[in-house]
Amino acid sequence: MGEEPTWAELLLTFFLVAAVPTVVGGAVVVSLVGLTMWVTAPLRRRRRERKARTARVR
Repeated sequence: MGEEPTWAELLLTFFLVAAVPTVVGGAVVVSLVGLTMWVTAPLRRRRRERKARTARVR
């Protein structure tokens, strides 16, 4: 059997194992938010134009 890891090695391993899902999950969240903003941009643009048009009429 090998020797047991030190506390520093255990903490480093824990942080490395925890960093992978955090980075991947963060990338997924940022991608989904970006895609949502991109897809809904034309709708927001139409709403702004309609709101500006009704403000001019009043």
